[in-house]
Amino acid sequence: MADELTPGDWACHAAGEGAKGPRLYDWARIRRPWTSDKGFEHWLLVRRKRSKSAEKAYYLVFAPPGAALAELAAVAGLRWAVEECFERAKSDLGLDHCEARSWHGWHRHMSLCMAALAFLSKLSADLRRSAWSEPNETSPNTRISA
Repeated sequence: MADELTPGDWACHAAGEGAKGPRLYDWARIRRPWTSDKGFEHWLLVRRKRSKSAEKAYYLVFAPPGAALAELAAVAGLRWAVEECFERAKSDLGLDHCEARSWHGWHRHMSLCMAALAFLSKLSADLRRSAWSEPNETSPNTRISA
């Protein structure tokens, strides 16, 4: 099905931010003939590299009617953020170091790691936001000279 797409079916969209800026790919979608009871649409979302490579990735999508291709591409790109989040939890917080012998011990370890990760992520986002914004009198990083 993806080989039958015409050049006009493809559009360039970002799949999120990478280390070197936005991760740009060409995206296309193919409507699947079935819909659910609630009116959602089924799509086959196809991603290909912008280089001459024929490498493609495929996603089965269940989306509300009228969802734009750019929106579907952005949601598909969130997978990397989730993977990075779990990698950070494993390396920085010991998410994968639990050798609990009971469900309660495992649950407590996972809950503590996830709470710590949420705290660190919020703290990191706040620090990046304050570094990007211009200093003002209400900023916690602003020095007041007398």
